[in-house]
Amino acid sequence: MVLLFIFKSSWDYYKTDLDTLRDLDKAKQILENNWRDGFTIPTSKLYPFQWMWDSGFVSLGTSTYNIKMSLQEIKKMFSGQWENGMIPHILFHSENEKTYFPNFDFWNSAVNAGAPSSPKSSGITQPAVFGFILEDILKNHWKNQEVRDFVRHIFPKVVHYHRFLYTYRDPNREGLFFIYHPWESGRDNSPLWDEAMRSIEILPGSIPPYQRRDTSISEEDQRPTQDKYDRYVYLLELGKKYQYDGKEIAEESPFLMQDNMMNAILIKSNASLIQIAKDLQLDAGEVMEWQALSRSNYDHKFWNEELGMYVAYDLRNEKQVLHREIGGIVPLFANIPDETKASKINTYLEDISKRGFYLCPSFDVDSPHFESKRYWRGPIWPQMNWMVYHGLLNYSFKETAELVKSDLITLIHKLGFFEYFEARKEVVETLEKGYGGDNFSWTASSYIHLNSGL
Repeated sequence: MVLLFIFKSSWDYYKTDLDTLRDLDKAKQILENNWRDGFTIPTSKLYPFQWMWDSGFVSLGTSTYNIKMSLQEIKKMFSGQWENGMIPHILFHSENEKTYFPNFDFWNSAVNAGAPSSPKSSGITQPAVFGFILEDILKNHWKNQEVRDFVRHIFPKVVHYHRFLYTYRDPNREGLFFIYHPWESGRDNSPLWDEAMRSIEILPGSIPPYQRRDTSISEEDQRPTQDKYDRYVYLLELGKKYQYDGKEIAEESPFLMQDNMMNAILIKSNASLIQIAKDLQLDAGEVMEWQALSRSNYDHKFWNEELGMYVAYDLRNEKQVLHREIGGIVPLFANIPDETKASKINTYLEDISKRGFYLCPSFDVDSPHFESKRYWRGPIWPQMNWMVYHGLLNYSFKETAELVKSDLITLIHKLGFFEYFEARKEVVETLEKGYGGDNFSWTASSYIHLNSGL
């Protein structure tokens, strides 16, 4: 009986290892299939261009087995950097692709004189991931002269991007920047933004006519509602009105948020730039000044003791946005909370896991706004688990960290390399696939990087 148990345990372990190796090969094939001329699309049909933080996470995965591909990805993303330093959230390398809305012509980035004529781009940004991504690549390829030279070359461009955030998006000069469009947060239709979005009144003629493409490609109950989309277009038009960087945006926009997650990621990337500068003997004096200011104000602005969580801040209405959600956990990744705050976040995750949920749901499972299937209102996102996993390790919460990692791997093994996943375990048992786009690049790359030690 004992021998039978030992054999079964060994077989289960061996089979799990085989599953991982099989899916590593599949993940690399997905990235190869999604590779275009120097960059990776998130997935065919649904997202046919280059997205900013998608490309960041893709370059993490490819750096573990094809460093040239990784560096090309980053180089291509920075080819669209504006003169003011902004890195757009989408680069339209092909102007013939018509399956996506809003396309380059709708954004009309040319209203800003500093936007490059090629590639065309959107007029907003996304989380500042490239600092910590470059640090990871440099650390793991330190002996590679080509990598060191590349990081030296791209370093001032990343600094310039951070300078954009502190110059154009921080009107109170407190080291905390704002976003004026939910798409910038990366958590597009999170309930975090509902109240502020409802304050936008869509009157006849206030937005131009448009036709969505996403609901014809993906299931409608997994996508943002039409009501939300009208408001997304309204804010896009507002940005366009002020050339996407005017101070008037902060004065007029009804949606003006200091996102705790985006600011935490900026702080993490600042720290990475400071470390890179030390390693390569570069100047990071400006970054150190930004970092000191950001860290001094972060906890005061974003920590909510009653919720035991970091929350967003509504800069327009000068109040915290009182919801628990995945962005409130990411400060662990940036080493922001003290041990007491970090323990509260860890306990929150432990509790969710014990109650029949895979980690980490993107929104509070006890909220009436929780929807386990609709985009950022509840499902699990691979790149978020990647950051939370590393954040938990920062505080030696190894058991929870391994759970965050293994839950994602379990979902991928069972449901495939989809854009995002169901969080309720009982529902997962009834499913054969994940949600959103299939053969998704950041899912593949997150999986590769998490298993890069194999």
